[in-house]
Amino acid sequence: MDHKRDALFLTLTGVFLTSLVLGNVIGTTKFVTIFELDLPGWLQAITPQLVRDGAHYTMSVPAGLIAYPFTFLASDLISELFGRKKAQLVVWIGFAMNFFMLFLMSVNHWLPNSFGVSGGLDLFEGVYEFMVGNVIASMIAYLIAQSIDVRLFHFWKKKTNGKHLWLRNNGSTMFSQLVDSTAIITILYVAGNLGDSINSIGAVIILILNSYLFKFFFALFDTPLMYLGVKLFKDFEEDPEVNRTY
Repeated sequence: MDHKRDALFLTLTGVFLTSLVLGNVIGTTKFVTIFELDLPGWLQAITPQLVRDGAHYTMSVPAGLIAYPFTFLASDLISELFGRKKAQLVVWIGFAMNFFMLFLMSVNHWLPNSFGVSGGLDLFEGVYEFMVGNVIASMIAYLIAQSIDVRLFHFWKKKTNGKHLWLRNNGSTMFSQLVDSTAIITILYVAGNLGDSINSIGAVIILILNSYLFKFFFALFDTPLMYLGVKLFKDFEEDPEVNRTY
């Protein structure tokens, strides 16, 4: 049982770290369109003009963002099954590993190029230039948001005496993701690490809202996944703080 519990913890930690590092490597190198929608009249009335082009709305988000919501799902499962201290430990490990990744990339950037051998030097340098700003901005936002997520998760868990998993899952994730979206895009804008068309506060707000809406709907989507994970792995729970009841 201990071996299987360790394997589960390491797997969830691996999902967390892989999603985090991949999201930072890809970052804002590409923005992708999740969907486009011609808004009906009633929806136009409640949708700010700032985030739509007339009746047309496009959800455009950084490619790196696709991986990031999985960090919240993994950290919430770790929080639920293994407790606040282990979840916070994973947050700190993720913080350290991203700077370790940045260190390794920087060493390769500083070492002289083997001319005639390298097959993608310009590609490497382009990714490196984007990644430096992304990692620094992302890690500031990440450390704040994930720490808030872990603490809010256990705040609601204690308040409800372990009941209402959906409340602590969504209540912690949705707020912390708003903090994350606002912080990282604002930092990237100030650092000049966004595209040329992002040249006003209004454009920054659009990116923040699109980013948060994507994370918001993913948070709703991951609630059944959270329940499924807790049900499948309930025998491995070792959270010392609260006895869970539903």
